[in-house]
Amino acid sequence: MIQGLSNENKTLTKSLASTSAELTALKNQDQVKINQQNTKEIQNINTTYKKAIATYEKLLDLKLVLKNTGKYDDILAEALNQLSEKNYSSADATLTLLTSQIQTEQDKLAPPTAGSALANAPVNNAPPSSGYSGQRVKTELGEFGVSIVSADLGSTRVIVDTASDGDCRDNCPVLSLGDYVSRNGAFAGINGSYFCPASYPSCAGKANSYDTLAMNKNKTYFNSDNNVYSTVPAVIFGSGFIRFVGRSSDWGRDTSVDGVLANQPLVLSGGNIAFGGDGDPKKGSRGSRSFVGNKGNIVYIGVVHNATVAEVGYVLKAMGLENGLNLDSGGSTALWSGGYKAGPGRAIPNAILFVRK
Repeated sequence: MIQGLSNENKTLTKSLASTSAELTALKNQDQVKINQQNTKEIQNINTTYKKAIATYEKLLDLKLVLKNTGKYDDILAEALNQLSEKNYSSADATLTLLTSQIQTEQDKLAPPTAGSALANAPVNNAPPSSGYSGQRVKTELGEFGVSIVSADLGSTRVIVDTASDGDCRDNCPVLSLGDYVSRNGAFAGINGSYFCPASYPSCAGKANSYDTLAMNKNKTYFNSDNNVYSTVPAVIFGSGFIRFVGRSSDWGRDTSVDGVLANQPLVLSGGNIAFGGDGDPKKGSRGSRSFVGNKGNIVYIGVVHNATVAEVGYVLKAMGLENGLNLDSGGSTALWSGGYKAGPGRAIPNAILFVRK
């Protein structure tokens, strides 16, 4: 399967590279010679080029949980053929159709492992007092399936583990969530921050890298000099406490804590909804959404299934949590508690883990 994905990736990358080269050539023409037709063509190529990459990356996420994607591969091939023939309106329509069908398939598959058992679970808005729970939560926006694990900081250390020993810009090491759990003797864990998967064409030159702040179990800080992402929220895990900050720049480089991880957005803050959407189609689409949250000194990690990022805040609020931070999702979604409760998803560069004191 991995070899198949690699071959598909190479084929698509070659096709899109040709389109990108054409776009670059048009942009580099003498501005005096560029007429309205060329300007429109540049816009069409640019739009469909980006859309083709985004759609293919959605398809890659689907391939992680669905074995037979042949019909979707055929639709993508049709769109690429239309793009190569400069039939931009048809390519755009085909890509829109494919995106819709991928989303429908993902909705049917969510949650990835709990399946109908979670879909038929009774409504229960109370989070578990300890351990794992698969439940349905009623909110003002409707009902959502939730896979959630809780741990008391009085008896649990929360750590961040990383596959890399230091900053990494390309071809970064990754591990499965199960591997992170095993090598740390953890009893639960969840995938961590946004990163650039090696299988994504748009991640060439920065495969498996991430840009946000982190401090791992070895007290090593990552991406400390990245001022571009210093406004991203972060969660800090200490001995007997958990703290959320709205900007990672508000946190120093204290190594006395057990772990630090920045990601975005902060969906719940002080019991109030902190994120209502930002126009990003990835955050606005439905899927399995990983999160870390708290109520007092109880830490929660979990997945809200078939939800937008904004809806996660409403779910956590309905469960009585105080704070909640969105983590990576899509094909990276993975939750472990005595085995995979969601995922396993793709290999990831970092993870949040529950370890007994």
